[in-house]
Amino acid sequence: MTSADSRRSRMLWLGGAALAVAVPLAVAGNRFAAFIVGIVFVHILWTAGMNLLYGYTGLVSMMTAGIAGIGAYVTTNLVMSHGWSFWLAMPVSAVGAAAVGVILGLPALRLRGFYFVLSSLVIQSAVTLVFVYFPQFTNGDTGITQIPHPRLWLPGEGAVELKGAAFEILLGLLAFAGVGIVHLIVRSRMGAFIMAIREDDLLAEELGIDVTRYKVLVFFIGSLLMGVGGAFYASYVGFISPRSFDVLVSLNIWLMVAFGGRGTILGPIIGCIILVPIPFVLQDLYMLKDIFYGLLIIVVTVAMPAGVYGTFLQRRRAREQAAVAALETSRRAAERIAAQ
Repeated sequence: MTSADSRRSRMLWLGGAALAVAVPLAVAGNRFAAFIVGIVFVHILWTAGMNLLYGYTGLVSMMTAGIAGIGAYVTTNLVMSHGWSFWLAMPVSAVGAAAVGVILGLPALRLRGFYFVLSSLVIQSAVTLVFVYFPQFTNGDTGITQIPHPRLWLPGEGAVELKGAAFEILLGLLAFAGVGIVHLIVRSRMGAFIMAIREDDLLAEELGIDVTRYKVLVFFIGSLLMGVGGAFYASYVGFISPRSFDVLVSLNIWLMVAFGGRGTILGPIIGCIILVPIPFVLQDLYMLKDIFYGLLIIVVTVAMPAGVYGTFLQRRRAREQAAVAALETSRRAAERIAAQ
């Protein structure tokens, strides 16, 4: 990377951090819009984990919402039933959710393609049934209500409830951190290995890459991001139920990555910004919102198979290559004229 590219990259990341703070402040006066922004930030964190799994490693996992649900339910139970601080319960539940995800997914990680997707779908369904049929921990289909917001200790103020624009800013910075972690992994040696696994895991294994080890590591990191997102989702929304973390949520997380552009940093963010608000904005048109949502996905999938941002990158790359080819042709023509 040249120094100019490095400066541009730093400016983009600084701009992203500034937006994570500025957007919640800009919509603070409209709680409906602010709530949508908060939900978008949670989904950006979830899609960062899915992008690491699907976009960079080639693992289409349909159990991501179940892992987020484990993080949400464990955090909620520790806070509401056992009196834990959210800031202690959240990391414990996130690590626990990631560990459970790896344990449940370990047999599936040895499978490839459709068989991995199918096995993860079965695991997701089983996790959802656990949420339904263990009401002593989850309150069953009724769900858990009145989940408290986290509390922050401020000098001179004591314990203050985190709410409003402050909560959205925290979610924005959390989403920014999740995307940053994925970016650092992709730029590292591990990133080269997992992308080799994505292209051809059999060849990667022949080249000496420990495929199973890196799949497990990626699955743990992705599940950790899901667990953290689930814990904050529960506290932010104040209500969770099995439907909050069922297979349709897993499918939507995957769709946001595919829609925006898998294997890119900005693609899943764009997918979240476009797709997450649709059910809220069109909630009065409940007969049309699912149709519009589906048609939008179909049009983008057909017209832009690499996703919105992925297709943009492909076309820009094609234009750059065409420009380079034109310059090379002009140079050779000039050399022939000069030789004559």
